[in-house]
Amino acid sequence: MGRHAKPSDSKLRRNSVIAMTGLVPVGLVAAAATTAGASPRALLGVQQHETEPTASSSDTETAVSIPQAVAAAQTIMLEPEPAPVRTFKAASQAAPAPAPEPEVLEEGPLGIPGINYAAYRNAERVLAEENPGCGMHWTLLAGIGRVESGHANGGRADDKGNLLEPVIGLPLDGSLPGQAVITDTDGGVLDGDTVYDRAVGPMQFIPTTWTQYAGDGNGDGVSDPQNLYDSTLTTAKYLCDGGLDMRNLADTTKAIHRYNNSMAYVANVLAWSTAYSTGIDPSPADLPRIH
Repeated sequence: MGRHAKPSDSKLRRNSVIAMTGLVPVGLVAAAATTAGASPRALLGVQQHETEPTASSSDTETAVSIPQAVAAAQTIMLEPEPAPVRTFKAASQAAPAPAPEPEVLEEGPLGIPGINYAAYRNAERVLAEENPGCGMHWTLLAGIGRVESGHANGGRADDKGNLLEPVIGLPLDGSLPGQAVITDTDGGVLDGDTVYDRAVGPMQFIPTTWTQYAGDGNGDGVSDPQNLYDSTLTTAKYLCDGGLDMRNLADTTKAIHRYNNSMAYVANVLAWSTAYSTGIDPSPADLPRIH
């Protein structure tokens, strides 16, 4: 949502179980609010765009040459038939092997697009190796991906996770309630704006935060905020920063609150995370309006 706190120096239908006064206790709210400036980490284990890929094919008709009958004039000349000519196709003219069919990615719970689902689980795997103490679970990342960009507008990305259309937020010029004023820090390299910073990518990072935590989720040697694998891994790293344990609700709440300084945001992310772990949609009461 483009409201990340400045980086630290260290590097379910249910009965409103996630309502602000339910799953997120008042005490935790206070704890999160007082630690909003700390460094991040991710969830219980238990954040806007959509397209439908289309495939089209056309049948190619091969024109068949049919020999024409030869009419005899007045005299039929019988000539010996020429020996049949054998032709051999050169190896270089052999028909190319058919291209392999693209991998069909498994769709996640409650309609999470396959490419996003793969990216969320990939980030969980990487963190389990690099930072097992964080206890990162993919559902937390999916919750953030749902709230921040609707899973990149419904999975609008290629098979490598690159977005078909970049996601770029509004200028952080203070014109919206609670919006920070952040003048340009990246020369417009990431957000295309040389006056104000803007949140970038499906997980909505401001440029300075991206620069500090940028991860290479697909292993191509590049960290791109407009790539699902990279941005999801970066989110996981940001949430886990500062020794937070996502198996602990207080730590999870603190990490999400740091990601976006709004308790309504925290409630939404927790509601969707729980929904993805149970397969049951959150109730409207679990999803307070984020201002």
